[in-house]
Amino acid sequence: MTHTWSPESAEFIAPDEDFAGAPLLRKEFSLDLDHGPVRSATLVVTAQGIVEPTINGAAVSQDVLTPGWTSYEWRLRYQSYDVTALVTQTSVLGLALGNGWYRGRLGWSGGRAFYGPELAALAELQVEFEDGHRQVVGTDATWQAGPSSTVANDLYDGQTIDARVGSADWTRPGALLEGWTGVHPVESDLGRLQPYLGPPVRRQETLRPSKVWTSPAGATIVDFGQNLVGWLRFTVEGEAGHEITIRHAEVLEHDELGTRPLRTAQATDRFVLSGGVDTFEPTKTFHGFRYAEVTGWPGELTQDSVEAVVVHSELRPTGTFECSDELLNQLHRNVVWGLKGNFLDVPTDCPQRDERLGWTGDIAAFAPTAAYLYDVSGFLSDWLVDVDLEQAHAEGMVPFVVPDVLKYMEIPRDFPDPDSTAIWSDAAVWVPWALWEAYADRDALARQYPAMVAHARRVEGLLSDTDLWDTGFQFGDWLDPQAPPDDPIKAKADNGVVATACYYRTLRQLAAVAEILGNPDDAGDFAALADRVRGAFQKHYVTDGGRVHSDCATVYALAIEFGLLDDADRLGAGNRLAELARENGFRVSTGFAGTPFVTDALTSTGHLDEAYRLLLERECPSWLYPVTMGATTVWERWDSMLPDGTINSGQMTSFNHYALGAVADWMHRTIGGIAPAAPGYAQVRIAPKPGGGLTWAKASLETRQGVVATDWTLDEQGRFALRVEVPEGVEARVELPDGTQHSLGGGHHELSATVAEAG
Repeated sequence: MTHTWSPESAEFIAPDEDFAGAPLLRKEFSLDLDHGPVRSATLVVTAQGIVEPTINGAAVSQDVLTPGWTSYEWRLRYQSYDVTALVTQTSVLGLALGNGWYRGRLGWSGGRAFYGPELAALAELQVEFEDGHRQVVGTDATWQAGPSSTVANDLYDGQTIDARVGSADWTRPGALLEGWTGVHPVESDLGRLQPYLGPPVRRQETLRPSKVWTSPAGATIVDFGQNLVGWLRFTVEGEAGHEITIRHAEVLEHDELGTRPLRTAQATDRFVLSGGVDTFEPTKTFHGFRYAEVTGWPGELTQDSVEAVVVHSELRPTGTFECSDELLNQLHRNVVWGLKGNFLDVPTDCPQRDERLGWTGDIAAFAPTAAYLYDVSGFLSDWLVDVDLEQAHAEGMVPFVVPDVLKYMEIPRDFPDPDSTAIWSDAAVWVPWALWEAYADRDALARQYPAMVAHARRVEGLLSDTDLWDTGFQFGDWLDPQAPPDDPIKAKADNGVVATACYYRTLRQLAAVAEILGNPDDAGDFAALADRVRGAFQKHYVTDGGRVHSDCATVYALAIEFGLLDDADRLGAGNRLAELARENGFRVSTGFAGTPFVTDALTSTGHLDEAYRLLLERECPSWLYPVTMGATTVWERWDSMLPDGTINSGQMTSFNHYALGAVADWMHRTIGGIAPAAPGYAQVRIAPKPGGGLTWAKASLETRQGVVATDWTLDEQGRFALRVEVPEGVEARVELPDGTQHSLGGGHHELSATVAEAG
């Protein structure tokens, strides 16, 4: 809901004292008399920092970490809440603030408060009475400020709560409050205030420990059985002043908490007891963890003592997948949990170390997978607004991360100067295109079109005289498994090949978008530029027989799937890709650039068996190697944990990184057999391709048209049976493994075929 802000009704206010970065703001008020009952009451609120609003001590919503993280320089979101049921004749409107992204630590340089030095809040309560009278209670100089029980808070480092400090009375009318001060107005541009386009962050579920034990060093370790993002919650009683300390980590190393991957993030919460019964929940931080080390617990810590609260953006699940191979099922669950942990207001790279940034390359690779698993239309559309804003203030350059905090950080000398970069900057086009294919929202596509065009034009200016994108810095095939652990940029794939291929894909998508939006001149321009780039790619990078320069899996995967090769060369490239897969023992040899496309490239060139062998390989590096090592999320590196149980020696190792899980998109389309034949699944392609010894698979997707579902079995005699559910009004184009094709309408259908070789 859009709200019109007026400085006469409400203004940003800050406490006269900082109160350890977690001040409480309150306003006691009485309802106007003689206007009848309250018809409605709406609270609109935001903060420079994070804010938890209450009325008479009751939370106004289930949201946490509001207003999230946006490009604060130009956009600060606000939320609107119906609080009719909470308002009484005399009420206290309370706002609990925290540092959040606005003033907390961001990035690995140790810097903080990049957006401003002072926490502040803006709130407006509008009360409408039965006779039409309106009463407005807004933040102004009459508010009070005081201390909370939170004495330290940071997203990276954790939260400290001292139950002896502060008082619950602050939310009650007539409370006598000691140590409270006044507030002062803070100048802020109200024009940057915008409503949420995407969903809020909320608690999603709770997990109890699967195991509690004492480590060899004598530490108490709690295992929740799942790598997750959130915090611990518990109720405890003990001596006043006694402190409980909880450290978090994703893995164990040598049977102790494995904290080295956190780098400088402390990921530590501390709780000081009041002497009575205390309930602790640190909602001004979050951690990525499976394990917690608990120190100072009074008495015996059991599996019933604590619970983990899972936190992420409110997303509706839409897609499912299951098959006869339990390792693949676990891989798919890992992909789902990786999305949940990293879709916490911003699509981040990782949720645990001193980073947690919106790296554009990760979501460029993962967007199609995300759009199948959850309805991410609002979530990613909201983030794309910040992509547009950052780009508009950087002369068309899409930065490495959005929101772009790197521009404020002290960057190491060996870090590249920012400029447009293949895959990472291509997110400005690839992500909106993935959303278009999934949801067919023309308005969303139109909103993003200027940013898409700006990216393409900027890169056009970076092309060399040969029409190749072979100059400037590139991440390239980042995290090629054969690159040195401390130099992940040293990939086998030539950077110019990768960048030029990606730019061609961007131009093709952009030409299609221009056509969709009714811009034929733009469509023609971008199609012509795409043809020039394709011609240059073939001239400089492709030799007879489909050999591609630098001769590795990634360059073949991109050239095949992006349409850069003529038919004869495409056949040769597919054969060479399959040969490379066999020569490497079907272990993965691709990084960020090639991984989302390599199984598709094998499949589309007639090498389905090799694609399955690649997917099902268990030796490192492979998708299933982490699963055999007990992973419950997708790792950043193929070998984030080594076979001996030690952590990869590189300084950049996360155990919750969704990018390499982009293979799930292939699983959904090729094993499950569900793909759009028209944007938004207005037409559906059903084409499951059994292989790899699988004997059954099930998939379902809740599209804008309704549920599409497949369920197939394959017996030892090669008899293939397929059950299909199609929404009413949708045509399903079905291709069976024997090549026969069918056109089906809405309803439930059963089809069968004979497969030459079962498994």
